[in-house]
Amino acid sequence: MRSPVQTRFEDLPQELAVFPLSGALLLPWGRLPLNIFEPRYLNMTLDALKSGRIFGMIQPDYDKTPKAAPPSEKIQEEIEPAIYDVGCVGRIASFEETEDGRLLILLKGLTRFRVLKEIEGRGGYRRVLVSYDDFRSDMDPQPKLTVDREKLFKQVKPYIEAHAMPVNTDVLKGLTDATLVTSLCMICPFDPREKQVLLEAATLDERAQALVKLLQMGVFDTGGAPDGPRQ
Repeated sequence: MRSPVQTRFEDLPQELAVFPLSGALLLPWGRLPLNIFEPRYLNMTLDALKSGRIFGMIQPDYDKTPKAAPPSEKIQEEIEPAIYDVGCVGRIASFEETEDGRLLILLKGLTRFRVLKEIEGRGGYRRVLVSYDDFRSDMDPQPKLTVDREKLFKQVKPYIEAHAMPVNTDVLKGLTDATLVTSLCMICPFDPREKQVLLEAATLDERAQALVKLLQMGVFDTGGAPDGPRQ
């Protein structure tokens, strides 16, 4: 018997509220903590809690965002940034209200989606019409992944040190291969375009390979000495 807190593929909404947040990456099976304080995203979160607990995380694509017109006597409206074509839908797994009116939530990654078109917003937040067809397998049982952990941690340790990340590598070593790759992809401070590459990787194995290359380049760019030639 299916648990009432589980979301089925056929239950996913075609019209989806989205939270465009640069550098924030949600992946299937991942867990993303969010501090919600902006009024429109408080509206979005409260609406999600009333129905399905679902909304999408997506990154702004500033390269495709129209430039603002020259200043004029009229007050210009803020230009909403363009968004990438692919994001990840999540379900609110837990939430907590703070005394100063914020919501602290934990978002569980379900599946990626492709934006078909943007539709009329609601409560100040943006909404899109989406398709999940290209990513149906994201909601299958988490695939088994075997990574060369020695090679991976050879890149992780100097990367964490170079970026002064408050991460305990001993904790990372206790994770399964699939959870380790997903967690590192989400917590490492890669730039938005690099995070999008990780999101759009066709398989978990390809995502793991891309992760290792990004870790190598990340150490190189901070003046470290990565193992082997830069790809």
